[in-house]
Amino acid sequence: MKEIFWNCKGFADTKKYRFLSDLTKEKDLDFIALSETKRANFLQSTLNNICAGRDFLWHCMAPRGRSGGMILGINPLTFDIGQIEGDFFIRFKLRHKEDDFKFNLISVYGPAQLDLKSHFLSELVRVCSKETVPIIIGGDFNIIRSPDEKNNENYNDRWPFLFNVVIDTLSLRELEMAGRKFTWANHLQNQTFEKLDRILVCMEFESKYPLTTVHALNREISDHTPLLCSTNSPSQTYQP
Repeated sequence: MKEIFWNCKGFADTKKYRFLSDLTKEKDLDFIALSETKRANFLQSTLNNICAGRDFLWHCMAPRGRSGGMILGINPLTFDIGQIEGDFFIRFKLRHKEDDFKFNLISVYGPAQLDLKSHFLSELVRVCSKETVPIIIGGDFNIIRSPDEKNNENYNDRWPFLFNVVIDTLSLRELEMAGRKFTWANHLQNQTFEKLDRILVCMEFESKYPLTTVHALNREISDHTPLLCSTNSPSQTYQP
């Protein structure tokens, strides 16, 4: 399985369509998770362009005001698809048709507003703590985990501390990212760089796919880095 998680900051630039279409064909993607689309809905022709004309099943979440918005697309030839829900995320319950492996795919877009972060983390705990099948969570969490995930000393430990507590409480592990250290940069003269985007998995998912890799791709067409996740060859140690 191969997937892309990306905070794409809207779809005004046709380069983004072309990037996603080319990536879908080149990497043979099974699902595409996009956040901060800033749109409530999409034409079917637009969705077809994103996934190179493949017959993906899409779920769209409208933005809050002028920010946010998410879409998640799945290849139904590879997966059976179940429940969808969330305020700050889209969750698909999936069954891999080839080996009957069942898991939760969760695409998140954490709020940048400080007054919403506690609600976001609480929702993450609520959704993940009640699950009985493996979980993979990816996207823009809008929270760093430690001072070395930022290139300056403007650091407040409150949200990183709570974020790490949530990760530990849910027994999740972050997959190591190759390709670059930071995933976001602003456009100021003295740029701030941070690692806001990441992929978390539970032990059962990692046992099933121990060779999973995460690569940070080119950031030329967005202020966020697309993350390409590939499970590579599966292990048979986990039985759902």
